[in-house]
Amino acid sequence: MRRRDVLRSGAAAGAIALVGCTDRSGGPAFEERFENGLGDWESGAAIGPEVDLAAFEWELGVSDAEAASGERSLRIWNEGDHDDGVTWGVHPVSVEADRGDVIAVTARFWSESESFNTLRDAVVRLGPERPEVEADFPNPGVNTTALGETPYGGLREPLWLADGWREYAFEWTTPELPTDRLYLALGTAVIWEGDATHYVDDVTVGVDGG
Repeated sequence: MRRRDVLRSGAAAGAIALVGCTDRSGGPAFEERFENGLGDWESGAAIGPEVDLAAFEWELGVSDAEAASGERSLRIWNEGDHDDGVTWGVHPVSVEADRGDVIAVTARFWSESESFNTLRDAVVRLGPERPEVEADFPNPGVNTTALGETPYGGLREPLWLADGWREYAFEWTTPELPTDRLYLALGTAVIWEGDATHYVDDVTVGVDGG
């Protein structure tokens, strides 16, 4: 589906319910393999102020062209004509409010080949608010694993580092959260001119009590 299309489907399409983070052993509190479609995933995109968002072409949907496990994955395509822009999907995750935790997030991203050029970055974010603009994701090269307590967790790291699937992961040391709902967002950020397709699969969120 293209930009501005509604990518939200109901329970009949296999929506995945919010999962309470009750497992303090670090086991998966949320998992997604996209076998049942988009479910509660919604799309988002942003580009710098010098380009109208309507001029930025992108697509986000579930595909059976590639899969790390099972038969389907999340497909993200965006154009590179502007050397700018980010496309993402976002999903709510329920947590216990008023406590600190260490939350681990992993996701596998697929690149067509290994490349010396950085054509796209993988972006992943977990926090109490939905991302609205590219600046809501970490800066290039940042991974919150080693940063201690931060307002949100995430990473922005290069894709095209391997031919096929590669795992990306971060840990987030949370403050005492005032909310029982977080938002997990993941996608790709344009670095280099040229259109590109990536796939995302095997998304997990695990929680340890802080």
